[in-house]
Amino acid sequence: MVTGSTVVCIGELLIDFVPEENGLPLAEVPLFRKAAGGAPANVAAAVAKLGGASRFIGKIGADPFGQFLRETLVSAKVDPALVETGEARTGLAFVSLRADGERDFLFYRQPAADMLLHSSELQDAWFADAAILHFGGVSLIHEPCRSATLAAAERARRLGALVSYDPNVRMTLWGDDTERARCEMLAPMAHADVVKVSEEEIHFLTGTEDLLQGAHQLLEQGPQVIVATLGAEGSRFITSLADIAVPAPRVNAIDTTGAGDGFVGGLLYQLTQWAIAPVQIGRALADEGFVREIGRFASAVGALTTTRRGAIPALPTREEVERALD
Repeated sequence: MVTGSTVVCIGELLIDFVPEENGLPLAEVPLFRKAAGGAPANVAAAVAKLGGASRFIGKIGADPFGQFLRETLVSAKVDPALVETGEARTGLAFVSLRADGERDFLFYRQPAADMLLHSSELQDAWFADAAILHFGGVSLIHEPCRSATLAAAERARRLGALVSYDPNVRMTLWGDDTERARCEMLAPMAHADVVKVSEEEIHFLTGTEDLLQGAHQLLEQGPQVIVATLGAEGSRFITSLADIAVPAPRVNAIDTTGAGDGFVGGLLYQLTQWAIAPVQIGRALADEGFVREIGRFASAVGALTTTRRGAIPALPTREEVERALD
């Protein structure tokens, strides 16, 4: 049994500029709306909006966008464990939405403040009540934030917290070195208990088109559970003991930004409600009844997130999720 109850997320926190109109390339979008984003921050906000305890660890610029992001976290009831810097500005991402709600990204990170988080800036108090530590692949691209992220995962594991990882492949940020990107994203598998990946990411990381075969290749590297997200087709929870499919609810998707993060937030929230410890996670997520219960909840969070624009602003409350499930 875990002693803490907080989902602690570490990584990037940035501004998403989301178009008010779908179906246009970036160069033709006439109007953008500012929204808080960054995958690990989205997960923290998802947990908090569902009523759970969450904390976000990251670095922001000493600028108006950084202040906006701090206020957004506080408004979402996320504990902001933020370091402020004057060395770089808060990161930006412009998002182009196709008519089906899928996205293209243009990032401004040369560098961004979140890339400058140092291991020495991590505080013991940020991990003391952690039930789960969650991180993503974007913070693995550059130093010093890569070392800080891995140090946080190692510290959380030593304290008995469950570790969750989302490779979140964004090749435009990694550059042309595909092999380096693959190796760097595979290395943290040894630190993780739960890994969330898309079908495309499994293919990229393992080289196989077979989802089940690829998931088992990832399991061999350390995780106890691979959660493969399949968009509108739902998800699969794959362990050494089971392969359980969970359907996703049908919704009218407007903007898929943050949908996967909403799913992860919903899943981690459920795991804290059940107080699932790392030693229990593999067996718990091989139980079909349990997986279908928490998987349906997580899928509803992800699906509802697509019905509004932006990431953090679109995340649903627990009441909205329960109404959708009913």
